[in-house]
Amino acid sequence: MSTAVEGHPELKTAPFDPRFPNQNQTRYCYQSYLDFHRCSKVRGEDYEACQYFKRVYTSICPMAWVEKWDEQVAEGRFAGNI
Repeated sequence: MSTAVEGHPELKTAPFDPRFPNQNQTRYCYQSYLDFHRCSKVRGEDYEACQYFKRVYTSICPMAWVEKWDEQVAEGRFAGNI
């Protein structure tokens, strides 16, 4: 449930994804990160669908993972298929 308070943005979290039904959301996190970068590569980072994936992974992924993955992507040694 999300509620907006006057003067503050409405806060949302990642919606339920039936592909990842378990409590452990590691795979959902990783897949959303990959989907964002794949989408950005094709459509550009500002495309609304790409922003959806970014909101999901920034919501559920530990920031330490994201920072590490971003560093690996920048260095060309990220293990995922982007």
